[in-house]
Amino acid sequence: MKKTLIGHSIILLIFLGISAKGQISPGKLAEPHKHLEGVSNCTKCHDLGDKVTNEKCLKCHDHLNKRIKAGLGFHASSKVEGKQCKECHGDHHGREFEMIRFDKEEFDHSLTGYELRGAHSRQDCETCHKKEFITNREIQKKKDTYLGLSRECLSCHDDYHQGQLASSCTDCHGFETFEKTPSFDHSRADFALKGKHKEADCQECHPMQMANGSEIQKFSGIAHTTCADCHEDVHDNKFGKNCSRCHTEESFHRVKKMQDFDHSQTDFALEGQHRDLECNSCHENGYSEPIEHKECTDCHDDYHENQFADNGESSDCDKCHSVEGFEQHDFTIGRHNQTNFPLEGAHAATPCFSCHEKADKEKWQYENLGKECNDCHEDIHKKTISDEYYPDKDCEKCHTVNRWSEVSFDHSKTDFRLEGAHDNPSCRECHFIENNQTGGYSQQFAELSSKCIGCHDDVHYGQFEQNGQNECQRCHGFENWEASKFDHSQTDFKLEDAHADLSCNECHREVEKEDVSYIKYKYKEFKCETCHQ
Repeated sequence: MKKTLIGHSIILLIFLGISAKGQISPGKLAEPHKHLEGVSNCTKCHDLGDKVTNEKCLKCHDHLNKRIKAGLGFHASSKVEGKQCKECHGDHHGREFEMIRFDKEEFDHSLTGYELRGAHSRQDCETCHKKEFITNREIQKKKDTYLGLSRECLSCHDDYHQGQLASSCTDCHGFETFEKTPSFDHSRADFALKGKHKEADCQECHPMQMANGSEIQKFSGIAHTTCADCHEDVHDNKFGKNCSRCHTEESFHRVKKMQDFDHSQTDFALEGQHRDLECNSCHENGYSEPIEHKECTDCHDDYHENQFADNGESSDCDKCHSVEGFEQHDFTIGRHNQTNFPLEGAHAATPCFSCHEKADKEKWQYENLGKECNDCHEDIHKKTISDEYYPDKDCEKCHTVNRWSEVSFDHSKTDFRLEGAHDNPSCRECHFIENNQTGGYSQQFAELSSKCIGCHDDVHYGQFEQNGQNECQRCHGFENWEASKFDHSQTDFKLEDAHADLSCNECHREVEKEDVSYIKYKYKEFKCETCHQ
C-alpha cells in the first residue's frame, strides 16, 4: 500500500510539472531568443513574480547597455528614455515574430546621434546597414542589427585618394556629392597659394595618375620645398634653389633689390636662415661697413646668459645649434649622458622643455636643476607613507626611471603579504581613494584594515558573521570569489540523497530586505515545508 501511494505521488508530480510548463510559457520565443526556451531559463529575463525588466534585457545586450550609459544612439534619445524594453520588443509570439520593427520611412535618424544630410537622406536603410560595414566583430555576427557602424566616411565609402589624404572626408567634401569640395581651403595645406599660384588650374600641380588599377589625382608626395621642384631653374643653380631671395610669387620678372647678389663671394657665405634675411638686418650702416662675424654672439645675444660657460668663457652657439635656426639643436642624448645627469629610462624620451622650461622663469634653465626626483616631480605621497618604507623621500625605493607605474616594492615587508588576486592589482586600487564630490583622490598607506570587509563589500549582509567578525577565507581563497573552501557537510544541514544533486540557487534564492537584494544562505529552521510547498 505504501509503495502504491509513492508511485501515484510521482506520477502526479510529473503530470503537474508538464501541465505547469504549458501554463507558464505564453508562447514560443522569437528566433534570437530561442536558446532561452524552458522553465529553467525564465529568470534570465523575468524577475520572480514580476515583469521583464530593462536590467535583465541589458545584462545580455551588453553593447547596447554601454551605448545607453554613454548617452549614444537611438536608445539613449529622449524618445526612448524612460521606456521599458518590452514596450517595443515583445516576445513569446512565435519563432518568426519580428522583435525589431519600425516604420523606416518615418524614422527620425537624428535621434541616433547621426543626422542624415544631403545624399545620405535619400538612401535606403540597407544601403548603409550592411554586415560588411560593421566594424565590431561581435556585432557583425548578429543576423539582423542596426548597430556597429562607424561614423567615419571610409567605413562605407571607398578611399578614392588611396591614403593620400586624411580619412576625414568632410574636411573638403559636403554631403551632396564627392565631386565638389566646398570646405577645402588650400591655405590649410602645407603650401598656401599666393600670387600667381592662385590662378593656376589644380591639375597643373596635381596631375592625374594610375594607382592600383584606378585613375586618381595626385595630392601627396608632391615636392614643394623649393621653386625648382616645379619651375625650371634658368640659372642652373648658380644662385641656389631659394628663388624667393630675388623673386616674388607675383612674377619671376619682379626682382627684389640686391637679392641677386652672390654672398658666397664674401668671406661669410649665407647659409641656413641667414639666406632669408633682409640685407639691412645685418648691414644697418651700409654694405661697405665691416661687420664682426667670427662668433655667433657678435650678432646674436647669448640667450642662455653664460649658463654654458666653461672656465668663465661662453662657448659659441654652433656647439649645439646650426644656421638652420635656434629652435633646432644637435645636443643629443649621448651628449646629455656626459653631463652629471645621464638620461635613463623615461627621461630619455622626455622633451627638453619638460625639465628646462620653468613656469616661474622667463628663460629656459640649464643650471642648478637638482638631481633628486622631488626636485622636478611633485611628491604625491607627502605625509602618507612612513619613513620606514619611504626613507629620505627617495622615489627609487619603489619606482624606476622607466615609468611611475613600474613599482618594485616588496609588500611582504609589511603586515599584509599579497597573495593570489591581490598580487595583480596596481597600488592605486587599494591605496588611492576617489572623492566623488571633488573628482580627486586621497591616499592611505598606513592603518589600512587587513580584514576582507575593510576593502570588499559584504555581499552576504552579515549572514556569516561569527562573534561580530566576517572571515571570508573560511569559504574563499585569494585567487577568486569562488567558494572553493566551503563544505556543506560542516553546516547544520548536510546534503544527502536528492539534495546533493541540487544547484545552490535552487535552495538559496535572492531575497530583498530594506531595498537590498542578496542571496539568502542562513535559515533558522530546516523543515521540509520551508522550501517545499
